[in-house]
Amino acid sequence: MPQMTVLEILNRTKVFFEKKGIPDARLDAEYIISHGLKMKSRMDIYLNFEKPLTEAELDVLRQMVARRANREPLQHIIGDTSFRGFIIKCDPRALIPRPETESLVDMAKEALKDVENPFIVEVGTGTGAISIACAKEIAGAKVLATDISEDALSLARENAASNGLGENSEGAKLAFAKGDLLDAVTDTAKIDCLIANLPYIPDGEKGKLQPEVDKFDPALALFGGPDGLTLVRKLLQQTEGKLSAGAPILLEIGSEQAEVLKNEAANYPWLEFSGIHKDFCGNVRFISYKTK
Repeated sequence: MPQMTVLEILNRTKVFFEKKGIPDARLDAEYIISHGLKMKSRMDIYLNFEKPLTEAELDVLRQMVARRANREPLQHIIGDTSFRGFIIKCDPRALIPRPETESLVDMAKEALKDVENPFIVEVGTGTGAISIACAKEIAGAKVLATDISEDALSLARENAASNGLGENSEGAKLAFAKGDLLDAVTDTAKIDCLIANLPYIPDGEKGKLQPEVDKFDPALALFGGPDGLTLVRKLLQQTEGKLSAGAPILLEIGSEQAEVLKNEAANYPWLEFSGIHKDFCGNVRFISYKTK
């Protein structure tokens, strides 16, 4: 019996994923095959279409394909993702960082371009991706990443270490703290920039989520109360007196929540609502405040 080739397994996997309702079926098949066969990139598939596969190689691929068919996220199967070029380990301990969220780092860089050695706090750090990018990309920044989940913090610490930002390294730029929102911040210094991508999905939408999210992402990182904004409002209330003058607050939210929060801005008289912002796909995804 002739051995199956890379092209044959790619085509079969694509068709199988389509039957299972996998979004981007061919792309996911390419990633799984290139990773399972230890290729440098998925482009190598196209240089190896006629390569026959051993039974051992097929066994590896079958296990990975079965996991994806069960709607386990691709990033969990492969084990990591790229966030602004930094490799971020992904597993069920924290929400997978989305490419759109990278814009928060750009917003922070722009807001802090004239601030020397800024103190940045990220609340709800998850994998640590945002804090790692800020610590790497913003000159002189001291970053504190907080989360209420010990599991998430352990993953974030691993990611920090693998990206050269271990807490015990000399001149460490990134530290971690466990706690509920700003309660985790014990540093008496004023915060120069506050960033948060908090859970903002309304509790009633659980049944509407993609299986990858519903089955594999931690609920603690997803749901934000009846209208999704419980934690956002709580965080904003905690900011009084804790930020330096003119400090930005940058939040990721649901697209339909921006106007709600804008209309509630008077509830935080020490803050000025400074904008509704879109991601690189053109979708409303962020809001910003600054201290008065």
